[in-house]
This record gives sequence, structure tokens and C-alpha cells, in this order.
Amino acid sequence: MGRDMGTDKSVHDLSEADARNELSRLAKLLADANIAYHSHDNPVMSDAEFDALKRRNEQIENAFPNLKRIDSASDKVGAVPSEKFSKIIHRQRMLSLSNAFSESDVFDFDTQVRKFLGLGATDLLTYTAEPKIDGLSLSLRYEEGKLVYAATRGDGSVGENVTANARTIPDIPDELVNAPSVLEVRGEVYMSRSDFLNLNEIQEEKGDKTFANPRNAAAGSLRQLNASVTRSRPLRFFAYAWGETSEPLAETQQKAIERLAALGFSINPLTKALGSPQKLLEHFATISQQRATLDYDIDGVVYKVNQLDLQHRLGFRSTTPRWAIAHKFPAETAWTRLEAIEIQVGRTGALSPVARLTPVTVGGVVVSNVTLHNEDYISGVDSKGQPIREGRDLRVGDWVQVYRAGDVIPKIADTDLSKRAEDSEPYEFPIKCPECESDAIREEGDSVRRCTGGMICPAQAVEKLKHFVSRGAFDIEGLGGKQVEQFYQDGWIKEPADIFLLRERYENGLKQLKNREGWGAKSASNLFDAIDEKRIIPFAKFLFALGIRHVGENAGKLLANHYSDWLNFIQAMDQIEVGNAQWDDLISIDGVGDVMAKALISAFSQSEEHASILRLVEQLTIETAVSNITDSPVAGKTVVFTGSLERMTRAEAKATAESLGAKVAGSVSKKTDILIAGPGAGSKAKKAVELGIETIDEDAWLTLIGKG
Repeated sequence: MGRDMGTDKSVHDLSEADARNELSRLAKLLADANIAYHSHDNPVMSDAEFDALKRRNEQIENAFPNLKRIDSASDKVGAVPSEKFSKIIHRQRMLSLSNAFSESDVFDFDTQVRKFLGLGATDLLTYTAEPKIDGLSLSLRYEEGKLVYAATRGDGSVGENVTANARTIPDIPDELVNAPSVLEVRGEVYMSRSDFLNLNEIQEEKGDKTFANPRNAAAGSLRQLNASVTRSRPLRFFAYAWGETSEPLAETQQKAIERLAALGFSINPLTKALGSPQKLLEHFATISQQRATLDYDIDGVVYKVNQLDLQHRLGFRSTTPRWAIAHKFPAETAWTRLEAIEIQVGRTGALSPVARLTPVTVGGVVVSNVTLHNEDYISGVDSKGQPIREGRDLRVGDWVQVYRAGDVIPKIADTDLSKRAEDSEPYEFPIKCPECESDAIREEGDSVRRCTGGMICPAQAVEKLKHFVSRGAFDIEGLGGKQVEQFYQDGWIKEPADIFLLRERYENGLKQLKNREGWGAKSASNLFDAIDEKRIIPFAKFLFALGIRHVGENAGKLLANHYSDWLNFIQAMDQIEVGNAQWDDLISIDGVGDVMAKALISAFSQSEEHASILRLVEQLTIETAVSNITDSPVAGKTVVFTGSLERMTRAEAKATAESLGAKVAGSVSKKTDILIAGPGAGSKAKKAVELGIETIDEDAWLTLIGKG
């Protein structure tokens, strides 16, 4: 039997309630897997399956940032250290790596690095590529050349003290010569395949438990309470990184690794410095071909920016560095029958096709559903009209190849035309909504066909209402997706304003909430009170709750910070047209483009939706947006960057300004407080002079914010 897969919907099609349930399910699965893997050395799933679950968790969090859980796996590294060992706090956290599963992911990584650093496509940028060892991470701290302690990764912040055991590993020196006075060496403890086979033979002869794989054997051996047991096990150690150091090891990753080798550590001989993503992929292919002949297990190749000063500039996300990525080997594939194609309608009216498959096991999981993305994907082309699967379309009855790489919801890799029935016909994508029969149209530039029914479409109406009560929006206790769906079906609520009229309509009289099945006087009263508590709502949350296409939680904050209050915002929306002053003001917000602006125009130009929003506003008090940062010299000010910045990239400058409470706009207007002009400043600088706006250079800006 396959593992519980939760909802079979793609992330694109999840409702707020689906997403919340999925994140809860994934949090438990990933936490249990982490404990089994890191604490008990007894994995309950494959690495590919774990990666897939974690990636799905991250995708859902990106789509529904308001639902991110306190115990989210995306904020965790490893597992809490075992109580069997004393604890060691890492001076610098031991982080995990983000993953790449395709060649395009590797090119995207290079693009993102260059964009952050302000480098062009032809600027020189080198990377290192090294095999990703499937073992147990270990940190070794040396002071004045002597090994002080060894610690497992643990949860990234606190590890297990395994110093006595680490001293028994031949590859780990007790003393270093000509090393920095403080040096934390990091790497992977592993067991070779040949040693693993020999160990299992010995275990079997003694009647002891055998190990499932070399990684389990290495981890279990290192984490013995009796160091003499560890000494009897053939453990090895590859050094590939470092933590705290009293002085730089070198200027590049490659030279630093070579320095570790000179100090007496084993480093992987397949590590290379390379000058392009294409060269990285070529080395990936070389290592892939050698994988079966290596005497140790690897599950991918790690790429790192070679220049250490650039690594420092790129910095870290919450649990992963921006300057490194792990390119994982492909996951398992399987062939099965495509039995049917069904259409699901989402909150924004998107018609999303889902393939129903004859159940098949792929990577240890039973798969019966696959997202088909959109009509282009079914027909065998991408959004730009370029062929995918060499242009082969997908049809009901086809024999298809399914894979699970980086997403717990599988995908179709190909279809076997030799097994296609002679009477097979191309799939005709519907041009009418299957829920309400409204026209389903596809706008220019949109890869998705959408229902035009709006609130008259039951699928859209219910999903919009579910979104409205979700955690990042109104978050009304006791009113979740299930209750919203039931109230909608019974005709009690048709639009958001109806939620705030529930007490007035259903507390007394013939129809009372307390008399409904599953409700009582207390629970009904609690719901009415919970609804009333949400009549006062922050402006940003209100905008997000409206469920307007392209206006997510972050966009809601951008709009709220710019317009400050509802009155300013609605007056602008009532007057806005493409190209007029209100339009220019809207798209001057850094982070707001034509697509979002047109979505706002579309929402507020529809009379029924506009009237529905105004009915909702009558029930609420919408709080003015106020910045939490008040002690910064630029807090609350609107700044614009123009020209070339020489001491930081535009992305760094924007992030710094926003962290200090400033608003970053993309164009100069009367609302601009400061223009930071670098070399090459043109029309923006001229307009600033005309409007009498303070203009400073980059050095003055850095001095102003205390970074000069």
C-alpha cells in the first residue's frame, strides 16, 4: 500500500482549506522523517520522496504564505539532538541546501546569483562542483591546532557531542599544523560500499542486526554511546566546508578545500572549479556515469559560488545559502494508463486539467493522479509554443511515463505512441466552464483558460469565500472551508458581506444556527463573537482577503503601505484607467507591474464585484497601514533608485531600504522623498529637480542609513 498522499490536487488548484490541511499533513510527515533519519538512523522514506514532500511544502507556502506553520519544515534543518548525548551549540549554524532537479533549475540558479550580484550574463563567475556524499554531517572544532570537539548537525543550531567517537576515525586528525588558531572543519562521515558489505557479513555471523545501507551504518556507528564500538566500524570522513575561522582559509572555495587537504583532511577528488552552468552540467553527467563504480554512495552534485567574497555578499536565506545548490539525481519512473482527463475550477476561474491514472507505484508511492497544467501541456507544447515531449500530445487511453522528481504530485514525462489505439482522438479542451457553463476564455499571454462566470460560478464563489476566511486573510475562528461550503450550499452566504450578517439573520427567528446539525447555542454564539472580532481588520489583510488575482499577501502590503488607507485606495481605483495619473501612481510602486494593475482594474470595474466589495466595507473598520519601524532615518519615506549603483546591487539596495522602513518606488512623483542617483541617472533625476525632490548619491545614501 502506498503512503498517504493527502489531496491529489496540484498546488495551483489548492483551496485555502486544502492548503492548510496539506501543510499540516506535510509537517507531521517531514518531522517524523527527520527524526527517523537524523535521530534514529532508520529512514522511513527515500531521499527522493523526502525531497519531493519538502518541495511541495515550500511550493504551498509560497502560494499561501499566510498559512506557513510555526513548525514548518522549510525553517528546519535536521532534527532535535538525541538526549543520549550532551549538546553543543554551533557557533555558525549548519544549514541545509536548496535543491535542483533539472538542467533548467541549474541555469536558474546561475541567473539568480548573477541578478543578486548585479553581474551580466557574460561576466566571469566560477563555481565548484563536488559529489554530494550520502552520509552524516559532522563539524570538527580545532583551537590552536588541537581537536576540541566534534558535533553532529542536529537541528542546525544545536548538535550532539560525539567527540570521543570522532577521534576514532582515521581521516580525522587530532592535531593540525599551520592551521588558523580557530578552525571549524565540516564534512561528511560515511562508510564505503565494500566496508559496508564486510560489516554486514560480520554482523550476520555474530547474529547481530544488519544495516539497510551504508548511510544508516555510518550514522549508527558514529552515534554509539561506547566509542570502542565506533572504533571497530570502518568510518571515513570527507571535508568540504568550514564554519567559524579566525582567519580566511583562502580567497576561493576551491583553494580553501585544497588548504584543508594540506592540513591533512581527505577531500573528494572529483571536486572541480568550473566557469559556466553548462560546464557544471557536463561534470554532473560525468559523475552520474561514474556513480555506480564509486565505492561510496552519492545522491547528487553540489554547486557553490567559488569566490568567497561573493558568497559573503550573497548571504543566506532562513535555512539555506544563496550561493550553493544541490543538483539531485533523477528519481524513479514508471509506465501506466491514462484513464481520464478531468477539469477542476479554481478560485480565479482557472480550468485545471488532472489526469486519472491506473494506479502505479513510483519511488515507493502509489500514484493515481497527475496534474496536466493547462491545454498547451496536453497538446505537447509549452507556453511559448515550443514542443515538449517532442510535440507528442496526451490522450485518454495513452500509455504514459510518470516520474516523481522534486514534486510529490507526479508529472508525465512522455507517452508511448506505439501503444496508442488507432481510434484515439485528440483531447478537446472545454470552452465552457464545467461548473456553471459560462464561457471559458483564454486571454492573450495567459497560459490558462478561465471561467468568466465570476461569483455566479459556484466553484469560484466557494473558493473565494474560503480564501476570505483563511489564516492570512480574516482568519475567523470556527469558520473554515468546510463551514463556508455548507453555508454557501444552504444559501446562507453568497458573498463576504453575508458572513457579517449571520448573527443578524440566524441568531433568532425560524432559522437559527444553534439548531443546525453539528451546532449548539454555545458554538453558534462563539462563531458570531469570532466574526464580530474581525470587523476591525488591517488594510493589508483586507486587500489580500478580497482574493483579487495577482494580489497576494505581499502585494496587499505593498498597496496598503502606498495608499495608507481604504479611502485613498478606492478613490484611486474608481478613477484609474491605463495611462492616466492614477495608473502611473499605481505602477510606480516597486513590485507592482502592468499585470497586477490590470487585475485591479478588472476587479473594480466589474459592477457586481465592486458593489459586493462596498457592501463588505460597510460592515468593517479598515485600519490605516502604519509602519512598525520608526527609529530609522528613512522610516516612512518614499525613495527611488536610479542610475548605476557601484557599491551594491539594486536588489541589495531595495532590501536594505525596506528593512529600514522605507518605501521603494519605481518612478519619481510628488510623493517621492529621496532620489538616490548613481552614474547614468537620466529622466528620473531631471524630474526630481523639477519637483524639488532631495537628490543624493550612493555614498550619501549609505552614510544616511549608517552603512557608509
